[in-house]
Amino acid sequence: MSEQLDHIATVATECSLDTKQVEAVGELLAGGATVPFIARYRKEATGSLDEVVIATIRDRLTALDELDKRRQAILKSLEERWLLTDELKSAVAGASSMTVLEDVYLPYRPKRRTRATIAKEKGLEPLADLLWNQDAKTDAHQVAANYVDKEKDVSTPDEALAGARDIVAERISELPRVRRSARDLLTKRGVLISKAKSSDADQKFRDYFEWSESAVKAPSHRVLAMFRGEAESSLNVRIRVPDDEDHSLVQRLTVTGSNSASRQVNEAAVDCSKRLLGPSLETEFRNELKKRADEEAIDVFADNLRHLLLESPLGPCRVLALDPGFRTGCKTVCLDEMGSLLHETVIYPHLGKAQEDKAGEDAARMCRRYEISAVAIGNGTAGKETEAFVRGLDLPGSPKIISVDESGASIYSASEIARKEFPESDVTTRGAVSIGRRLMDPLAELIKIDPKSIGVGQYQHDVDQTALKSRLDDVVVSCVAAVGVEVNTASEALLTYVPGLGPVLAANIVAHRSDSAPFSSRRDLKSVARLGNKAFEQAAGFLRIRNSKHPLDASAVHPERYATVKSMSKGIGCSVGELMGSEENRKRIDPAKYVTADLGLPTLTDILAELEKPGRDPRETFEVFEFASGVDAISDLTTGMILNGLVTNVTNFGAFVDVGVHQDGLVHISQLADKFVKHPSDVVQVRQQVKVKVMDVDLDRGRISLSMKDV
Repeated sequence: MSEQLDHIATVATECSLDTKQVEAVGELLAGGATVPFIARYRKEATGSLDEVVIATIRDRLTALDELDKRRQAILKSLEERWLLTDELKSAVAGASSMTVLEDVYLPYRPKRRTRATIAKEKGLEPLADLLWNQDAKTDAHQVAANYVDKEKDVSTPDEALAGARDIVAERISELPRVRRSARDLLTKRGVLISKAKSSDADQKFRDYFEWSESAVKAPSHRVLAMFRGEAESSLNVRIRVPDDEDHSLVQRLTVTGSNSASRQVNEAAVDCSKRLLGPSLETEFRNELKKRADEEAIDVFADNLRHLLLESPLGPCRVLALDPGFRTGCKTVCLDEMGSLLHETVIYPHLGKAQEDKAGEDAARMCRRYEISAVAIGNGTAGKETEAFVRGLDLPGSPKIISVDESGASIYSASEIARKEFPESDVTTRGAVSIGRRLMDPLAELIKIDPKSIGVGQYQHDVDQTALKSRLDDVVVSCVAAVGVEVNTASEALLTYVPGLGPVLAANIVAHRSDSAPFSSRRDLKSVARLGNKAFEQAAGFLRIRNSKHPLDASAVHPERYATVKSMSKGIGCSVGELMGSEENRKRIDPAKYVTADLGLPTLTDILAELEKPGRDPRETFEVFEFASGVDAISDLTTGMILNGLVTNVTNFGAFVDVGVHQDGLVHISQLADKFVKHPSDVVQVRQQVKVKVMDVDLDRGRISLSMKDV
């Protein structure tokens, strides 16, 4: 219990929060509450902390718990080997980080057979102790003669001294104060150096064939690029301190005189720095750099994914969706307002005039028969050409014609989710359906795809995959919670990400509504197998039932607050429905009258805002976007051209923009605005519509340089 209180105090200090806030979050998390639930429905307990802060508290408490587990394992190991002294126990208990803890434990960690252990087996540890004391009276070579023992393979005094120096070198490398100082030096002065491994190194890494920069200041994308080049055997990457400063540091910390013994310690210090301490700390620092770069890359990916998932939906309508292709034709499907498949076929608009005419007739016939309101066209191969073809048709009903980012559609089409949804359809049909559904509701469709396949990350396959998945899962759950889910129409995949549910309960909800009937109220959810009171508490506020008898079932008001809303309506003499439908009635409500011990003004304010627009979608209104006509390939681009573009990816070094030529261009961070930009996400976000100027076109390398300055 005292450890938990210490952790709460630590996190509160780190996050500049009141300990009561951190304690409340910890208790709610321990009780099974999800981050979105705590942020939205437990504001009084946490002081209105948002999801980001709550997730940070969760992660830090988890990290501190892991530190405690490691601490206990170390204490147990030391005790079992009769090594635990009061001083050592205190040092272990006082370690504030995993690095400090491991430094304390290092001298006592069970080791493989080293040069030092071999020297100890030869009986040279007493000689090492004499050298280590650096007594001015000690003549190193004279004393070493006493340790010559041919039976132990020590033939000369020099061999004895070499073994003793090995022991001293290892002893130095394990001293916490030495490791701490050397670590600080490497962190402050370390240089990240990259060189080509051979003459035939992959040219995609040529920017790093002769590269060096301050390691601690190196941006994450360059760190990950160099480490990838090393992993692919194209680069050699090292971290070095200039001018052998690390050697002299170790010497200053360990050599106390200029006598015979001190000279031996000096040699051991240099050996320690080169052979033991340097490589050990370089590996440690590389791991730290990688971890830091991973965290930054994951932050970028998470931010991009959030914007992509919350992209504006067209909404329920009948859609004609095309997955373009030249020789193989365009797989074409018709979907109803719920995204159900009505019709499928293949049209061939790019195989000559006769096929083009027939494709146009088929498209018009489908639009007429299925009362199509929008045409969704995948933006992959033949996407621009297919869009131009469709725009040239006089389609019945004048449907909106929209290019849709099809990244990941092929992954979905071959997935288990797709096979379960369309067991009788082939992958091309599923892919076209995904394109159409993505136009209607990007969130509902994209959650079916592994986020790493969507294409909005930065070195996403190089970062810690466990950390990446955890963070992206948080983003998906957060987005689903923000939008809300219609329980009677949502897919099993979408329901899985509702806070408090998960795969099993999502499947049970779908089975229940299929076997019985659509849910008529939120209360009916309690009849779902294995959906108990805790799951209902966590999930109910994020689920919507549009045609429920209770008007609040279609809102974000939690069922636990229905009685409060009823009291509000009763207090002014109207029904709950009349309260929701009348601004005048809502203005008559004084929220202060309904404050209780566990219900404060933050939640009451949220309730009144929700009554104004029940079940409102936080996503922006959909806007149709068109690329410039006549610009279909990279060869059509010329310097100075001004174009409409869509941001497809945001990284630490800039933003990639689709200008409709099958190759994204890069707006470098320096070209994003006329002012200093700390991070590209401060200016642009994924799927944002922008205007760009073509600065340079490299046809050989397929690279397009763009600018958003003075556009």
